[in-house]
Amino acid sequence: RVSVIENAESLNLKASGSYEITDSSGSVLSKGKSLKTTVVSYKDGFLIAGKNFKTNKVLIKTDGPDIFIINGRKFRGSLQFIIDKNAKLSVVNHIDLEDYVQGILYHEASHYWPMVALKAQAIVSRTYAVYQMQENKSKDYDLTSDIYSQVYGGKTSERYRTNKAVKDTRGIVLTYKDKIFPTFFHATCGGHTQDASKLWNINMPPLKGVTCDFCKESPHFSWHYVLSLNEIKEKLIKAGYKIDELRTIEILGKDSSNRNTDLKLVSPLGDIKISAKDFRNLIGPNIIRSTNFKVNIISKDAIFEGFGWGHGVGLCQWGAYFMAKQGYTAEQILRYYYPESDVKTLGF
Repeated sequence: RVSVIENAESLNLKASGSYEITDSSGSVLSKGKSLKTTVVSYKDGFLIAGKNFKTNKVLIKTDGPDIFIINGRKFRGSLQFIIDKNAKLSVVNHIDLEDYVQGILYHEASHYWPMVALKAQAIVSRTYAVYQMQENKSKDYDLTSDIYSQVYGGKTSERYRTNKAVKDTRGIVLTYKDKIFPTFFHATCGGHTQDASKLWNINMPPLKGVTCDFCKESPHFSWHYVLSLNEIKEKLIKAGYKIDELRTIEILGKDSSNRNTDLKLVSPLGDIKISAKDFRNLIGPNIIRSTNFKVNIISKDAIFEGFGWGHGVGLCQWGAYFMAKQGYTAEQILRYYYPESDVKTLGF
């Protein structure tokens, strides 16, 4: 169950073939053929195809060739429409697991990459999805469709080579002690993957971090960015910190992967101690690309120089790319980045 739209007031919907609209209990509210409509939310329900449905959740299924179109984007499966407490509209795509992985792989790895790297990513993405399904049973959806889960674009995002990687690894997942675990991944580790326990309440051998000599040629291996101290100050104020002037930034510690743990922001109003992870998210994860950085203050500018892109936990995607180029198999890549994990097949 993938949340594909949130906080909308209306949207354009098309469905091929015959369709059926049901409520939460499964009772049929409406039937028809060739749906083409604007879906509008209001306080007590929905307006769909000229009909009012006074309920906060409806499910639309179609017997057409797997196609729904929402605002021009194609989706397989069925669609659940949900009205929140602010009378805004959310859409959750109920979809087969394999079709879901086909809808994300193009966004998470280039379809021109070696097939072995694509297969490794497919297994990682499938495992992560199954883990989230287990964790979010009580919620309206299992995953979002953005970078905070896995970027999902529906059928519109499918490509031949990424679909082939999904089909060739159908049902294959990673486990640790026979249990699915969160197979995090990131673009480039910069030399060493991160211990998940440094970021989250997760402590297990597959996510403790490993040395990585494979991603040195990644276009994201090193980075730099210049920010004025005033720009940083404004972001801190917006986030609720009390600061009138930022004079310098000090690194207080590093972990075993050479990533910064905590920073001290020196200000006349009092120094601010902040975790490097929170600082990165506050400034922007596409600006401060990782917590493996040093910072120099020159005049009124902060010059950041760092390595890697992403949180650094789990699979290093560019490392996997170069491992594939060197002849490693998908299973070898996965066992390298997730030590002590096992490759298994789900029962369908």
